[in-house]
Amino acid sequence: MIINEKKLAKLRRADEHFDEYYGKQGTPERENFEGRTLAYYYAELLKEKRQKDGLTQLQLAERVGKKREYIAALEKGETDMQLSTFFIISNALGLRWQLLV
Repeated sequence: MIINEKKLAKLRRADEHFDEYYGKQGTPERENFEGRTLAYYYAELLKEKRQKDGLTQLQLAERVGKKREYIAALEKGETDMQLSTFFIISNALGLRWQLLV
């Protein structure tokens, strides 16, 4: 494979892209983006576990005392969840989390 060094030099790095579209690191805009990204990631983990366990959104919602629409919105990244709700859903799915410092 031949690499065209001139084309390669013109490519932007990922951090340059993020700086342009989401703000430089440490700015409120970038912190907001990174927070939303983590929330989406953790919602995906919960969704994958729910599906692996063969549960429907409705079944999970009933286990945690929420509406199915709320679970669907979480899984689509349309809403954010409180930390307490995250732990309630995690516990209902048999997940345990550990904070390492």
